[in-house]
Amino acid sequence: AYVGRAMARVEYVRGEEFDSRVPVNVISREEYRNRSSGGSGSGDGEPSEYERWNDQVWEALFVTGESESSGEAIGETRSSAVAGFYSPSDDEIKIITDTPESPTINNATLVHELVHALQDQRYDLTKPKYGGDTQDEQLATDGLVEGDAKYVEQRYADRCGESWECVATPSSGGGGGGGGGTPNLGIFLTIFQPYSDGPVYVHDLVSDEGWDGVDERFENPPTSSEQIIHRTDEEPVPIDYRDRARNGWETFPEQGEDGSDTVGEASMYVMFWYQARNAGADTVDPREIGDVQSRYDTYNYESEPSAGWGNDRLYPHQKQTADGTEYGYVWVTEWDTEEDAREFQRAYRAILDAHEAEPRAENTYVVPDGQFEDAFRVTRSGTRVTIVNGPTVDDLGDIRPRRS
Repeated sequence: AYVGRAMARVEYVRGEEFDSRVPVNVISREEYRNRSSGGSGSGDGEPSEYERWNDQVWEALFVTGESESSGEAIGETRSSAVAGFYSPSDDEIKIITDTPESPTINNATLVHELVHALQDQRYDLTKPKYGGDTQDEQLATDGLVEGDAKYVEQRYADRCGESWECVATPSSGGGGGGGGGTPNLGIFLTIFQPYSDGPVYVHDLVSDEGWDGVDERFENPPTSSEQIIHRTDEEPVPIDYRDRARNGWETFPEQGEDGSDTVGEASMYVMFWYQARNAGADTVDPREIGDVQSRYDTYNYESEPSAGWGNDRLYPHQKQTADGTEYGYVWVTEWDTEEDAREFQRAYRAILDAHEAEPRAENTYVVPDGQFEDAFRVTRSGTRVTIVNGPTVDDLGDIRPRRS
């Protein structure tokens, strides 16, 4: 009865009907943690190629350091924050609880996940276009999918105590929940961005175009977090890049898009915020994350050094040596204007300053110790800023040789 009433109310708010009832099952948080952390390694206890590649992406964002596993940090953050989820492959909602023998279902979580079930029945969430090939595309499509669910959830909550009698719902709302250890705030804020900006994006669509506008975006999902943050249809600009690594340095051609990832505006904002908060970098005022303009918004992901994003491609590199594998990356960023590019470059150098980077050559710096101990080359040409990272200054010239 509880689930049936929630389904009827989701249908009323969303203006769509379910094709069939949605099963709701309960799993323990321990079981969910085991599922989240299992199957990503190589099978012998060593990190998989994807994990080693992705470690460089999060290190480039100054969110996880050289001795940290981004996969473990992501898994722990998700397992401690998620209260329930809809599984498109199983066509059922799974509620996560610390007390599976006597479970209670958060009202908002149930409504939120029922919207995902409705989306799946109408659009089929298993389609590749809802997955995204890069980190930024994943955040963009999540901005639509999670934004729709969170917006309906909030519209539902508005009626509770007024038009509808509802089971008490904690104010924390939808896809999140308690339990577990302390999450990495940089990873948490990145993962949470679709839940924050997505409802505003969907609200604006419904206000301007009705639910037909949301249907249209599900047919052609957004491709960048910039589109969700700024409610724009502006497409990322193309980036032409030719790998010129030498002396044993190579990319991970089987990972991402030809070895590269695109982190996007949302992840860049988190980089600047996280380093301002944790390292005192002169990038953004971390308090401004709470400056929101819409009642449907939670955090503010806009800042001067991340706005004006045109596109980016981040290429992790590796080199096999007698002492093991060494890592580096090339991060190519494009900006709308030269002023936007200069602002990004200035803020990025402020992060290096916060880690006491020492200048070694023109546009070349070395962080002498700590989790981000490495050499960096940061150059700008017009609207493009390129960052090269490697263990030593000499490695920079091998990972991305300067043009003669």
